[in-house]
Amino acid sequence: MSKIGLFYGTQTGNTEQIAFMIQEEIGKDMVDIHDMSDVKVGDFAEYQHLIIGVPTWNDGELSSDWEAFSPELDDIDFNGKTVAYFGVGDQTGYPDTFMDAIGILEAKISSLGGKTVCPWSTDGYDFEVSKGVRDGKFIGLALDENNQGDLTESRIKTWTGQVKQAFSV
Repeated sequence: MSKIGLFYGTQTGNTEQIAFMIQEEIGKDMVDIHDMSDVKVGDFAEYQHLIIGVPTWNDGELSSDWEAFSPELDDIDFNGKTVAYFGVGDQTGYPDTFMDAIGILEAKISSLGGKTVCPWSTDGYDFEVSKGVRDGKFIGLALDENNQGDLTESRIKTWTGQVKQAFSV
């Protein structure tokens, strides 16, 4: 069984904490975690299945570590890779850009051949518009630690079940 590569960026530590919660839920022996501040292009090559974690920062921007790395995405072959996304944002403070960062990364990675899996319902969220929504659903797991932190654990549990099925683990 092949390992899953979980690549996350963070600004405040929330996305990092969630990355480890996801690893724990799927299985520590199944998921290798990579902090984007230390990632090299070649790190992606060893994984068939990827989980991408990114907070939406400021007014719909990528975290600084993902922003710095994003030009290098063009040098990665995502063909044949299955990719699940999770994002962290603030739907109340930034209702016009909630989960934009997962939309930005997903558009880029899928244009390079990555196959997106595990969309997430927009039910239970209160936002206006998002680049992270396609066909009426979030591209991946949407988490709001500022306003709905009490739902994070149950959302992760449900979503990781979908990820396990999509990745056949």
